[in-house]
Amino acid sequence: MIRKLPSALEHVREIAAPEKRLAVFLDYDGTLTPIVSHPEKALLADSMRETVRALAAKVPVGILSGRNLDDVRQRVDIDAIVYAGSHGFDIAGPHGLRKQVATGCLATLDAAERELRQKLAGIPGALVERKRFSVAAHCRNVHENDVEQVKRIVNEVAASRRELRKIENKKVYELQPDIAWSKGRALVWLLESLGLDRKELFPIYIGDDRTDEDAFGAIRQRGAGILVSEQPRLTAARYALKNPAEVESFLRELAATLT
Repeated sequence: MIRKLPSALEHVREIAAPEKRLAVFLDYDGTLTPIVSHPEKALLADSMRETVRALAAKVPVGILSGRNLDDVRQRVDIDAIVYAGSHGFDIAGPHGLRKQVATGCLATLDAAERELRQKLAGIPGALVERKRFSVAAHCRNVHENDVEQVKRIVNEVAASRRELRKIENKKVYELQPDIAWSKGRALVWLLESLGLDRKELFPIYIGDDRTDEDAFGAIRQRGAGILVSEQPRLTAARYALKNPAEVESFLRELAATLT
């Protein structure tokens, strides 16, 4: 039986207890912004930006997104925080913080992108989005009768390239380098690189998608994952929020609680 998680909004003081030193990490799409029909339309509201900025003035904050690093950095537009794009394959932050994983796979991703664009061109609504370290095939605007065809094509492209793996998120199939790296591994690396891997630290990760489960699992024994979802589901998260509006309310209350 899937257990309904307690609301993070109702446990802000427990999460931000005085003895804890917090660090907050956030997904972008579906967490800071609602899911929209086209990725370019997912714009960060000014109120959310100011809420994240106020929180970043009190605790370390990072954004871990499936988007390109430059894309998510421009959309959030807060200099003082850390960004990880392409599901953690491309990381940058203040004071020269930089890491890129699997640069040797870029040529393979180029070839996969070309093949996907060619094979999906005849399916109305199918959208191929190239990110530096992955290629995404969106089917949110594809007729339900054609979704299986999109999936089959992505599987074919992935099967012909052993260096790549397929991951599945909300209405999107994505090809990325098939190495031991994920949002969870990127989160652990960030904690270590930022000097935040001490016992007293309590990391929080907020996300809505399957790739965020890796991050929830990475901090399960030492922090708290917060799932953004209207419906209960199997998850490694400890708390839940229903939507980005609740995320903003939680972040605002969290910042107000911190001294």
